[in-house]
Amino acid sequence: MDAAPTDRATAQPGPHLAPADERRPLRSAVVVNPVRVEDLPTRKEAVEAALAEAGWPAPQWIETTAEDPGAGQARQAIADGAELVFVCGGDGTVRSTIEGVAGTDVALAVLPAGTGNLLATNLGVPDDPRAGVHLATQWGRRRLDVGDVDGQAFAVMAGMGFDAALLEDASTDLKAKIGPLAYVLSAVRHLTDRRATVRVSIDGRAPVRRRARSVVIGNVGRLQGGVTLLADAEPDNGQMDVAILAPRTVGHWVALAWGVVRRRRDVAHMQVLRGTDITVSWDSEQPRELDGDVIEPGRSMRVTVRPGALLLCVPQPEESPDLSEGAERLAD
Repeated sequence: MDAAPTDRATAQPGPHLAPADERRPLRSAVVVNPVRVEDLPTRKEAVEAALAEAGWPAPQWIETTAEDPGAGQARQAIADGAELVFVCGGDGTVRSTIEGVAGTDVALAVLPAGTGNLLATNLGVPDDPRAGVHLATQWGRRRLDVGDVDGQAFAVMAGMGFDAALLEDASTDLKAKIGPLAYVLSAVRHLTDRRATVRVSIDGRAPVRRRARSVVIGNVGRLQGGVTLLADAEPDNGQMDVAILAPRTVGHWVALAWGVVRRRRDVAHMQVLRGTDITVSWDSEQPRELDGDVIEPGRSMRVTVRPGALLLCVPQPEESPDLSEGAERLAD
């Protein structure tokens, strides 16, 4: 269950920037995954120093566990009076922490760690804890939609099929050695996987039936490596974009990738739909992922959209589909 909204909570999406005379130091907490953050003492020192420079008090530090990867810690921090929650860990830690923060007026700020960092990629946040702190203390806020899958939240994208398979097969050891290139090698291994029949039902309309390789449901468009898959996805329009990827051959994959890289609206072998209540059903079990975090496989996935459920720290609060707009200011 999500933390209860306070009287100040709002479901209205879009930019939220407090007037300069209302900005003040906030009580904060850091939800941190001690397994994924190898340089924890160094990061802790950098975060506390950056907060002190901004005139903010030292944060409460709460470590995740195997049993609770972030949601419970975030809810406890809010119950203890935290007005802002930092999250420091990989994609799984970030996604779980979103579950604990969504539905409240407490903002979330990302301190990237790990390899994927899908939300941090979309924010343009570098792997520098001071930059993440700067993002929070500058008071740039934006309410984003959140997707829900069987009580599990995501803010970036959900997927079934090829995208989840490549994430699942990119080993932790290989990612530690070669970084994002591990995802490329994993993708190559799955280019010739067989297609399966998928049915996509959106908002009660007649279902779309395809022989496909993957279905990606996106709140924002950018994947790992900065590649924009969904050029028209908007994170606060109350809807999510649904990409059905249906290449048959390696050549089709090349044509699809070329269209994506060129940011064409009409990409070969990819159909894009949009809606608020989305059900994806396959004729065989498929790997599944939420925000780069692999979850249990299944034959189906239902996504419902919670408009404006997450208050997120962004480089600047302008209404743009690109959340990283203004990220160059983080280095100032």
